[in-house]
Amino acid sequence: MANVLPIFSVSDFLASVNQTLEYAYPSIEIEGEVASFKVNQGKFVFFDLKDSGGSIGCFMTVWQMRIPIEDGMKVVVRATPKLTPWGKFSLTVQAIRPSGEGSLKKSFELLKAKLEKEGLFSPERKRPLPGLPHHIGVISSTQAAGYADFIKILDDRWGGMQVDVAHVQVQGEAAPDQMIRAIKYFNEQEVLPEVLVIVRGGGSADDLSAFNDELLVREIAASRIPTLVGVGHEVDESLADLAADVRAATPSNAAQIIVPDKREIVQGSRHSLARIIVRMEQAIRDTQLMTKATLELAFRRIEQQLERNTDMLRQRRAMLAAYDPKSVLERGYALVRGDERVGGVVTIEKATVTLTAEVTNVSKNN
Repeated sequence: MANVLPIFSVSDFLASVNQTLEYAYPSIEIEGEVASFKVNQGKFVFFDLKDSGGSIGCFMTVWQMRIPIEDGMKVVVRATPKLTPWGKFSLTVQAIRPSGEGSLKKSFELLKAKLEKEGLFSPERKRPLPGLPHHIGVISSTQAAGYADFIKILDDRWGGMQVDVAHVQVQGEAAPDQMIRAIKYFNEQEVLPEVLVIVRGGGSADDLSAFNDELLVREIAASRIPTLVGVGHEVDESLADLAADVRAATPSNAAQIIVPDKREIVQGSRHSLARIIVRMEQAIRDTQLMTKATLELAFRRIEQQLERNTDMLRQRRAMLAAYDPKSVLERGYALVRGDERVGGVVTIEKATVTLTAEVTNVSKNN
């Protein structure tokens, strides 16, 4: 008896094939070169993924595209294979990332130019960090060496601060979204940290590509809390660095930026105190000299005034002596006292004798 083949309707066949594909390949990653890239209605993204042996159509929404792409770029897509209602085989893309140094650099430059044009990296929007924060929010992988370096140097330099840590992935496809959620978490707290630090140690360009994610960069720029980003080595530059209020060359440098070295503060305070003591001692000496000079000048003026007063007293004594009646009598004059009428008695006082006489005659001069 011949085998009876099932007869499918077109819709049933498409559904069966898609079910089979979904079971066999629920999610796959495919690498290829972008071709025929276009965006429809500002919502839907279409492009072909090709290599030297073939090409396959891809579809995704704009909000899923976290990096800019263009024709010729090599990318890796995570997608689900699907047969469309029109019988065309395509990939429904969930995520896309550049592949290879050239594509990573190209994607970086495209997004950098876009965000720079929007003013996201403008120096005018940068905020200063607090001089000595007491409450710090940290976003990092607590298992990473960069985080360990940051915490060690932070404690060595100052210590005693409240450090709240959000443990996240700092590499891979899930990293940007985890860091975005951590930023939102800190910014939604009733009591905000004074500074928000994002750190990660060194790695390849692909390892650090999470910090070039557009949504993450925008979230850093929009943070209510001043941000400090220290990712990779000094030569590495990410868009997260450019969007942050302050960029640190490394996680260790981030700790150095946030807090001063207490040993340097103590040493500096001692030097300042020594300089202050020297200045105070010099000020005291200067004051003593000035006071001595002022007193000497005052004493000289007092002496001069005393001399003037003594001279004046001497002159007045001489004047008084000149007008003394006794002095007049000594010059031959006489002082007459008593009743000047006839028969009256008068006293005549000379320098050496006093005479008593009777008035016998009084005449008036016309």
